[in-house]
Amino acid sequence: MAPIRTQWTRLIRFVANETARVHIGQPVDPALDVGLAAHQGKVIKAYEITGSVLDPTAQVTKKVLTVKSLLTPLSGEQVKVVRCLGLNYSDHAAEANLPKPAFPILFYKPITALIGPLAPIVIPKVAQPPKEHLPDYEVELVIVIGKAAKNVSEADALDYVSFRKHQMAVSQWNFSKGFDNTNPFGPCLVSSSLIGDPQQIPLKCTVNGKVLQDGNTAEQIFNVRQTVSFLSQGTTLQPGSIILTGTPKGVGFVRKPPVYLQGGDKINVWLGSGIGSLFNDVQEEKDTPLSKL
Repeated sequence: MAPIRTQWTRLIRFVANETARVHIGQPVDPALDVGLAAHQGKVIKAYEITGSVLDPTAQVTKKVLTVKSLLTPLSGEQVKVVRCLGLNYSDHAAEANLPKPAFPILFYKPITALIGPLAPIVIPKVAQPPKEHLPDYEVELVIVIGKAAKNVSEADALDYVSFRKHQMAVSQWNFSKGFDNTNPFGPCLVSSSLIGDPQQIPLKCTVNGKVLQDGNTAEQIFNVRQTVSFLSQGTTLQPGSIILTGTPKGVGFVRKPPVYLQGGDKINVWLGSGIGSLFNDVQEEKDTPLSKL
């Protein structure tokens, strides 16, 4: 199968100053860490891309737009499904004193969990007080399926994907992993053609200025090729499907004493290979008065 060949190498989705409308584009500065620039309030310029994020024929134009606000690279309507791998790093399994899984541990998230760059991560009332529920931080590499994939071999797996970074704030399986507004992702979608080896990507998570996770995708138990191949067996992975590939060592619940997120915390995750940074603050959900009928 021929790999996806997009004209763009790094893609962002944003509201433009010039139009007050949503556009997709490629940063004018190819080396710019878009998430960091947005966090610092710097001006971000992008060449407008005509077409859709998931359209391989989308064209990078010479029209330059100014970013007013960054959005997730895919809209909620474009995200088909959110698949997640648990316990997928050797160093994380070791710190948790758990055996490496023989097969990928798969769970799902609802789309309502997803939020964009600089949006607040919300710890819901059901997960409060944080000291008892231990809401956690995680940095992950996320796979984005760019074309329909079914029964893909490991050799062909990278023909179907692009990459992005991801960070979230919860520490259990399906139920607590799926709370609304807990799963930031973006801002930059990177073409697989720009990433030489997805198993050599450094990734970090910083909470309140302290680096708590400092890992590398080389520690993945099931690498990107294996993950795409395994999940596509007998199942069509549609364009717009995203796959969270797990988190490295350094998570809060295994620390002594445990480290947990709470309102006011500031989280920054970073991935190499041109993917860049993502910044989000943490809020605790407050009681909302019932509306009168």
